[in-house]
Amino acid sequence: MTIQTPITTASAADTWTVAGKTFRSRLIVGTGKYKDFAQNAAAVEASGAEIVTVAVRRVNVSDPNAPMLTDFIDPKKITYLPNTAGCFDAESAIRTLRLAREAGGWELVKLEVLGEAKTLYPDMVETLRACEILANEGFKPMVYCVDDPIAAKRLENVGAVAIMPLGAPIGSGLGIQNQVTIRLIVEGASVPVLVDAGVGTASDAAAAMELGCDGVLMNTAIAEAKDPILMAAAMKAGVEAGRMAYLAGRMGKRRYADPSSPLAGLI
Repeated sequence: MTIQTPITTASAADTWTVAGKTFRSRLIVGTGKYKDFAQNAAAVEASGAEIVTVAVRRVNVSDPNAPMLTDFIDPKKITYLPNTAGCFDAESAIRTLRLAREAGGWELVKLEVLGEAKTLYPDMVETLRACEILANEGFKPMVYCVDDPIAAKRLENVGAVAIMPLGAPIGSGLGIQNQVTIRLIVEGASVPVLVDAGVGTASDAAAAMELGCDGVLMNTAIAEAKDPILMAAAMKAGVEAGRMAYLAGRMGKRRYADPSSPLAGLI
């Protein structure tokens, strides 16, 4: 008799969908800070990711002879998610994504509008404004935001197809600082929720998934690891383990010990 393990079941049948597109991997990785494109591509392969984010404002458009990301990561096999990294107002973010659509036809995009350079925290007023305009123009924005359930619901109401609250400041590696608000966002959302920013290691990714998030996005945690390829594989395992633990349903927390074997009737 063949017994199908939970690992096989989870990895084969447990998918998620955003804006009508379905994916198996719940890990999204970035394309910045790597030593070179070859290392980036190797990390993507090790991570099992099916989506990579690409900063539109950093894409090479002036030197056709220089190496290009598409030479290493095939956009026919991996979904490219153009993002607005480096934009500090709604107008620049909107303009950036309009250019991305003209260049590559992308409608599924990642929107982030930053408040200032020190913390890279989202400017939610500008983010909400940009999200509504982009959605009305036919874009399908996945939106980086603060870990605030009220702001998250407002984003959803103006057209966000996914909510992406930060776990901690971008590039900090601090892990999820407020699990309560992330969980509240998950409970209140009717679109996918993915932790974006702050992940430092595989246990952080697992924690995000145990909260019920649909996925995790990261860049620095992999790119700045001493061995990015090995860390990419670790993140894949962390995301999968966290997802399975969430589906399994963890035991309740207790204030006192509860013996595994009954104490009554002992010899």
